[in-house]
Amino acid sequence: MLWVKAFHIVAVVCWFAAIFYLPRLFVYHAMSEDRISSDRFVIMERKLFNGIGTPSAIVTIVLGVWLISFNPSYYMSSGWMHVKLGLVLLLAIYHIMCWKIMLQFRAGKNTRSHVFYRYFNEFPVLLLIAIVILVVVRPF
Repeated sequence: MLWVKAFHIVAVVCWFAAIFYLPRLFVYHAMSEDRISSDRFVIMERKLFNGIGTPSAIVTIVLGVWLISFNPSYYMSSGWMHVKLGLVLLLAIYHIMCWKIMLQFRAGKNTRSHVFYRYFNEFPVLLLIAIVILVVVRPF
């Protein structure tokens, strides 16, 4: 169980690293003014999303389900776990939103400013704080 937990934490860290950096790339991409820069950001975004973000999201979820399977009656009767799983669902939706934004940039159809992406970039920070507090403190 400890090995599963350790690799789950590693996957979570990798997923959040990608989910923090990808919207930052969107900020720079929205600010880019030439084709060469835009093309470079398209490549960087795709590699980050497909090479790190999505695989680590999948591993995080698979290992999380595996961890729950060790003691499902405890975890599924704990209020903090229900809230945590809801926040993980929000993170997965955010991940999908990033994918859609990435496709818009790739097609040259971005309509949002770099300011929007600066605010968009802050949402996963709130999720991370809440998830860590729920897992460590288990307030209910």
